[in-house]
Amino acid sequence: MDLVIDKEFRKICSEIISEHKTEDEWAAIESDDMFQTTNYCGGYDTTEMAFCFSYYNKKENEFWFQLTLAEINEVSNGAIQKIGIRPAE
Repeated sequence: MDLVIDKEFRKICSEIISEHKTEDEWAAIESDDMFQTTNYCGGYDTTEMAFCFSYYNKKENEFWFQLTLAEINEVSNGAIQKIGIRPAE
């Protein structure tokens, strides 16, 4: 299933990029809920070496997805328009 990137998530990605941190620096401050908005909750996961997020749709169903720092940058600059998500287990 694909999720079309919305302004809410693009803003999170822009926030991440504006921090100018490397993957090692993100790993040092690992947190699964560093970024919380109306429909998204997530943060950097050292095991996955990626930002892992939950997305909650209008029916309050939870979906999971993860993006590398490079992919976060591509979402931020508009190069990625949609991402694959899966139902939370």
